[in-house]
Amino acid sequence: MDRGSVPGLIGYDDGVPVAWVSLGPRGDYAKLRRSPVMKPVDDQPVWSIVCFFVDRNARGRGLSQRMLEAAVDYARSRGARLVEAYPVDKDQRSHPDDMFFGAKSIYDRAGFREVARRRPTRPVVRKSLRPRRAAARR
Repeated sequence: MDRGSVPGLIGYDDGVPVAWVSLGPRGDYAKLRRSPVMKPVDDQPVWSIVCFFVDRNARGRGLSQRMLEAAVDYARSRGARLVEAYPVDKDQRSHPDDMFFGAKSIYDRAGFREVARRRPTRPVVRKSLRPRRAAARR
């Protein structure tokens, strides 16, 4: 059923889709409630970032970071005050197929902080959002 919700954002390079990030209110993702890693930390109303994809030919150009920033901006524009994610945190480089949750380092750079860690390599991170200020009228 189409409820008019946007399940994610697409990043383009010269009109060609090269990146994707999936996000939405945590309640839209039933799997999160059942997951031992991603289950709710508390009852705060949060938006969840659950999946990244960057085309292999576009990797290494900072697109995950840019998609994360766009996701945070989009969530803020939809009234979110708290954004949560479930990245991978490993010392060694992982195969791209294992990184669809994103690397913790991109969340660290974006100002997220760790709020739980239920497995050694899988933290739960959050960022509080402030509403954007309206431009001053002249």
